[in-house]
Formats: sequence, structure tokens, C-alpha cells
Amino acid sequence: MLHPAPLPKRPLAERLGSRIRLLAPGLALCAAAAGLALAATLVLPTLSALLTAIVLGVLLRNLVPLSPRLEPGLAFAAKPLLRLGIVLLGLQLVLGDILALGPGMIAVVIAIVAGGIGATLLIGRWLGIGATQRLLIACGFSICGAAAVAAVDGVVDADEEEVVTAVALVVIFGTLMIPLVPFVAGLIGLDDRQAGMWAGGSIHEVAQVVAVGGALGGTALGVAVVVKLARVLMLAPVMAVIGLQRRRALAKAEVDGGADASGRRRTAKQPPLVPLFVVGFIVMVAIRSLGVVPPAVVAGAGVAQTILLAAAMFALGTGVRFSMFKRVGVRPFALAGASTVVVGGIALAGVALVA
Repeated sequence: MLHPAPLPKRPLAERLGSRIRLLAPGLALCAAAAGLALAATLVLPTLSALLTAIVLGVLLRNLVPLSPRLEPGLAFAAKPLLRLGIVLLGLQLVLGDILALGPGMIAVVIAIVAGGIGATLLIGRWLGIGATQRLLIACGFSICGAAAVAAVDGVVDADEEEVVTAVALVVIFGTLMIPLVPFVAGLIGLDDRQAGMWAGGSIHEVAQVVAVGGALGGTALGVAVVVKLARVLMLAPVMAVIGLQRRRALAKAEVDGGADASGRRRTAKQPPLVPLFVVGFIVMVAIRSLGVVPPAVVAGAGVAQTILLAAAMFALGTGVRFSMFKRVGVRPFALAGASTVVVGGIALAGVALVA
């Protein structure tokens, strides 16, 4: 039987040009939204560019019909650009700053992440929420918000609606904590350092922590950011544990499933033990900690990271449809609220013990 000759591949430059033309409309919209979000922070410094960007995305998706031509670029911003932003986030971490917190506070950070994830998974199971959805919420609320959600998605390949729901919940509940943490800290008599530690240990997104720390004062802001970045550093070991468990589950399913109808043994694609962009994040942390990166480069990387993450947050926001919340129901909201209380409670108890 004659087989048709394979079509010749198009030249690389032609394929690249076609790809750029496909992505350009959506990426241009993301860039404009990121610029608008950054401009808003210049007018109102207490605003977070990332939170502003995701709100813009949600409003645009639900108030204006978006052209299908925008979708490829939005999808690219929501994953590859988000992951690149997480890699650059590593340049903001110095291991020496985190070690300077002392063994007590480092132990508290580990307890926040481990206790928050464990309790959220148990509560989510009790509420009847699917395993992937509760894992996304657990890591997002216990580690570092949308970045952790993206990292989990890189290991378990979650459904898009589950990812968007988890990110939306991070934004909603993290935003609610911005006025709540300073109010409660004043009510129970925490000093600036204690309040900063609690903010860094309990609030979901780095940008949200910066907003609270700025409201509390300079001393609180510095310690809040360092504690939060210590939680961010937990991203790599947690992803390694999830990746290992995922591989074991797939291997067990493969053994239990046996062969398919043709007699061939089914083999599932193995997830990465740690996603490549998380490895990149750790490499950036190591490079920054060696002290070889000039301050100007660190500052430039910080600006680039903010732009990339703002563009990604806008793209994720366009995935949020108000009708989606009716479909997912109240249980994810209940789990998000419970997770916020658990993480905040562990952080407050830890600060009371060590600070």
C-alpha cells in the first residue's frame, strides 16, 4: 500500500512568525492591562498591581464579549508567562535573610505550610471536594497563592476551571485579609514586628503581604516580606512530595489496570518530580544568595517579575466567569474560608510562641 509523502516542514522563521501572529492580540491586551495596573499603583501606592490586574481581567470577561482571537495569547500569558514570573521571583530571595529569622520562626513557617496543607486537604475531603481542587486550594493558601496553584498544576495537570477557581479564591480571601490583619493585630496588642510576622505567615499572596506590611509600617513590612518569602521557598520541597506521590499513584494505577484491549500494557505519562520552572526558581534563589547579582539587575528583575505576573493575573482573571461560581457551588468557598482560618491561626500561635 502506497503512503502519501509527508508534507515538508515550513521554515523555522515562518513557523515562528505564524506563532507570534497567533499570540500577539491576546499578549498585547495582557501587556496593556499590566501597564494599567502598574499605573494605578503609581496613583495609589497601597494598591497591588497583581490584584488590580486580576480584577481587570474578571471585569473584562464578564462585561465585554472578548474576541476568540485573544484566547491563544491569554492562554500563553496564564501559563508560560506566569511560570517565567515565578522563576524571576527567586531573585528576590536571599537565604541569609530567611536564616536570620532564627530556628524558631523557620519551624513556624514549616508548621504553617505543612499544617495548612494537611488541614485543608482533610476539611476538603470532609466537604466532598475533589482531590485536585482541594490540593490546589491547600497549596495556594498555605504557600504563595497563584504561584503555588500554578506549580501544583504543573505536577497534576489540573482542569482549567479548578485552577481558575483556586486563583479566584486566593484573590478574594487574601484581599479580605488586607484590612483584617492590621485590625486584629491592633486589637490583640501585637507590636509592629509581631504583626509583620503574622502577616507574612498568614496572608496568601506576596503582593497582599506587601500591602499589609506597608499599612503596618516599615519595621513590619521588612519582616513580613521575609517571612512570606520563607513560605515561598517551601514551594520546591512541597512540589517534590506531590510529584513523588503522583508518580506512585500512577504506577499503582498502571499495575492495577493491566493491559489494554490489544494486549499492550498501558503506561501513563509520568509527571515531573519538580516542574522545570520551580527548578529555575530555586536556581535563581541560589544565584541571588551567592551575592553575585548586581543590585540593578535584582531591581530590574523585580520590575520584570511584576509585569509578567500582572499580565498572567489579568489572563487568569479573564478565565473567571461569574456563572462559574454558581456551578462550583459554595463548598470551595467554605474550604477557602476554613483554610484561611487554619493558616492564620497556626501563624498567630507560632508568632506568640517565638516572637
